[in-house]
Order: sequence, then structure tokens, then C-alpha cells
Amino acid sequence: MELSDVTLDVEVRGEGPAVLLVHGFPDSHALWRHQVPALAGAGFMTITPTLRGFGDSDRPEGGPEAYHPAKHVGDLLELLARMGLDRVHLVGHDWGSAIVQGMTQAAPEKVRSLSLLSVGHVAAVRDAGWEQRQRSWYMLLFQLAGLSEEWLSRDDFAQLREMLGEHPDAEAVLEPLRAPGALTAALNIYRSGMPPEAQFGPDRPLPPLPAPVPVLGIWSSGDRFLTERQMTDTGKHVSGDWRYERVEGAGHWLQLEQPERVNTLLLDFLGQHAED
Repeated sequence: MELSDVTLDVEVRGEGPAVLLVHGFPDSHALWRHQVPALAGAGFMTITPTLRGFGDSDRPEGGPEAYHPAKHVGDLLELLARMGLDRVHLVGHDWGSAIVQGMTQAAPEKVRSLSLLSVGHVAAVRDAGWEQRQRSWYMLLFQLAGLSEEWLSRDDFAQLREMLGEHPDAEAVLEPLRAPGALTAALNIYRSGMPPEAQFGPDRPLPPLPAPVPVLGIWSSGDRFLTERQMTDTGKHVSGDWRYERVEGAGHWLQLEQPERVNTLLLDFLGQHAED
């Protein structure tokens, strides 16, 4: 879909209350390939965009700031406006979780419910202690422009392939990153949205997720990048209803590894708030 600044690769399926599903690094809308048929079959319209800088969506010039999370928030709010959607359910994974949180802060009146997969509230991630900082080591690596691209892509992306680890679609995810500039574009969300000062600088107050938006947090027991604490403590930063669910036997890409469990949780939560 053509927007003001970029053209995004967007898939729309089904009819009914709208659900916007937002991927993270280094995925595309294909991340939701198991959720889309389940949600559409249950009477929801699914909207799955590929964010700027990823997959087949545009990679604008302008350096890291062109990929700041606020740019993604603006893209997706414009997408919803162009589709004529007043209120939607938001679902986000990884960086997609941060983006849908930003959308909720910017326009809470447009949000029926908010589902956060893997990544909780930014303040909860920040305050989750040393273990979380250890798991987030790669965020500092990603700040090193040029060096991190060379290291990640060396030996046919051996290092990035190892990071992806249990990702069921690892090879398909890696393929688009071979295009000139694609890996840099994907990494720029870290460079603009999570610079070292944001990770290690003085704490700054961050607003809670606003009422009355109900929030679901889902974390998987095998996540190598995120602790359970950062998700359970997200409840401290939610003004509306809060629900936490733990998925066993899955790593970071839980919607691909345990799709039936994730689908059941999403359908139950969205069903509870279909008319909110």
C-alpha cells in the first residue's frame, strides 16, 4: 500500500473486527502465517504489514532516523486511516510490540485491545536487571554501523543464522537481507530506537499503557533474548486490564513454534474484547 513516505507490503484477509499484526526484527508479515487463517476463520479481518526497511517494503534513504520507531507508528496509523478503520485490535512481536505500544500511546481511542508477544513495556525491559542486559548484548553490537553488517553477513550470514537459531523460517528471513542496503535498513531500527544512552543512560519516566485499553502479555519459556520478568512486570505499567500468559516449549518466535497455543490465547483475548 502506498503511503505518504513509503510503500508497504500489506496483506489483508477476512472480514469482521480488524486485527493489525506487527512483526519485529528481522521478519516480515510472513511471521503471522499461522495466525492469519485462524483469526480470519474466526470472523476477524487481519492486516499484516511488512514494516519499512524489511522484506518487500520500501527502504527509504536518510540514515537511522528514517527508521525510528515513531516513523513506523506513523506509517501504521496512516495505513489504518487509509483503510477507513476507526478502531482495531493490535498485536505485536519483538520490535512490533514496541511499535504497537507506541500506537496505543499516540491514539488510545483507536485501540480495542493490545497483545504483546515476547517484549513487554519499555520501562519493564529497562528495569529487568542484569540478566536482561546480558540477553540484550546484541543491541550494542548492532550500533556499530558497517562493522556489525560485515560480521553478521560473514560466511554466508553464519553469525546471524546462529542468532536466529530456532527460527523455523530462518533461511526465508535471511534471503531478503542479501539485497544491497537491506541489512543496514533492518538494523537501523535498533540504531534509532535503542541507542546506548537509552539502554545505559539515566532513567527517564515512561508513561503507562493508557486505560481503558486491555493488555495481554505472552512470553515463551525458551526465549534466549528476553526474561520473563520484563513481561510479568509489564503489569505495573498498564492502566487498564492486564493478563499474562506463559507458553512452554517455544523460543523467541513462539507464534511459529507453538502456533496452536498462541492462536488459542489470541482468539480468547480478542473474543473477550470484540465489542470494547
